[in-house]
Amino acid sequence: MPTESYDVVVVGGGTAGTFAAATVAEAGLDVALLERKPESEAGHIACGDAIKGKSTFPDVIDREYLKAEAFTNENIQYARFENPQTAEVLEIPFEEAGAVVDRRRYGEVLLEEAERLGTDIRYGSVVQDVLQEDGQVVGVESSKNGTSATFEASVVIDAAGAMSILQDKVDFSESTFDTKVNYRQYCSAYREIIEVEEPVEYEDSIVFMPTDELGYLWYFPRTDTTINAGLGFQMNKPPMKLVEVLKEDVKTREEFEDAEVIDKLGAALPTRRPYDSAVAPGYAAVGDAAAHVNPATGGGIPGAAKAGYWAAEAAIDAIEADDLSEEALWEYNYKVMTDFGKRFAAIDLYNIWAGTHSVDELTSIVTALPGQALIDALGKGAAGMSWGLKLDTLRRTFGHWQTLLGLYRVHQQALDIRTVYENYPTSPEGFEEWRSHRDEIYERVYTLTGAEPKY
Repeated sequence: MPTESYDVVVVGGGTAGTFAAATVAEAGLDVALLERKPESEAGHIACGDAIKGKSTFPDVIDREYLKAEAFTNENIQYARFENPQTAEVLEIPFEEAGAVVDRRRYGEVLLEEAERLGTDIRYGSVVQDVLQEDGQVVGVESSKNGTSATFEASVVIDAAGAMSILQDKVDFSESTFDTKVNYRQYCSAYREIIEVEEPVEYEDSIVFMPTDELGYLWYFPRTDTTINAGLGFQMNKPPMKLVEVLKEDVKTREEFEDAEVIDKLGAALPTRRPYDSAVAPGYAAVGDAAAHVNPATGGGIPGAAKAGYWAAEAAIDAIEADDLSEEALWEYNYKVMTDFGKRFAAIDLYNIWAGTHSVDELTSIVTALPGQALIDALGKGAAGMSWGLKLDTLRRTFGHWQTLLGLYRVHQQALDIRTVYENYPTSPEGFEEWRSHRDEIYERVYTLTGAEPKY
């Protein structure tokens, strides 16, 4: 079995993996990226394609080239909520325009950029095992076309996705790496790319509609005639027949008459808080492999880009210091948790609350709220509402006050958990105490909502 040695081996060629590899290569270190798909399929990933705001990716790739090649619609001005109970449409404006991308071309460009900067990309390489010595990860074993190979590395960056096999192979018993992970904390999703004959009226919007099992249907316009249509459900709920549900909804929409499906793909993604710790000696997990995904929407592109970049920076520093310990890589954890990690943890609490209510009940609340009240609540909160609007809101939500009171109480816990994450420890030394404080908030939320513990 041939053995090759690198400073860093990255497993997985998605957003997090390519940003990690590009960052290491730009720093002048040797890096290999092992991508399980053949080159002809690399970059082809199931995704909603939407990015809220014109995401500012880390300055390591040619961002203008990426936008020119893959950002097919940069004029997303609204989130458009469709109420299935009333057929009402509510448009919630964005402060900054969002974008929808051609996800396949986007992935191809990121791989091109990583290679341009010096990454050795091995397509068709399927990782089958992880090598450890004295508790430290020192490489991986992979197979390509029936031929096995060993890749030694000072640091392995796991960007192998939500169901990463690496985490089944590594012994984390002597590390802080988060192992409280199970399939019920994930979402199953399916999407199709549909070509329509006439421009859709929502070409400047991303469209959502709630479904059963705490999921939602989406229609995101890549262009005015190319629509990413999909849906998902959370896997702690009864299974949903995704293809059939999407097909039935598409049939009800006039714009999809005589439309053509040009691509279809499914995926699993995390709908949980980010891993408490995503590092171990010689090892870091990034992107979906560390649950760096918005637990409510499934959005993960900007977080994955940042995580890959930060993990690579930590790996570079650790290699230069000849210290591959958990503590040497800890700065990566700190950056994630005090940045988007605190927001995703707060959203996770709302997700727990929502899971104790039916979709019909939650939709009824939205139906009862005056449109402007909902916009204000999602934007500035109640403080931004006029007294007249507040009184009208109270009148129209009569019958839902107990549910809204529960939401308010969870909201207070969400504010507290953001503070806890802002105080994430700067080294492993304070980790257990930090986690104890965080878990106290979860226990309060479970008590308030009556939800089954998620972790």
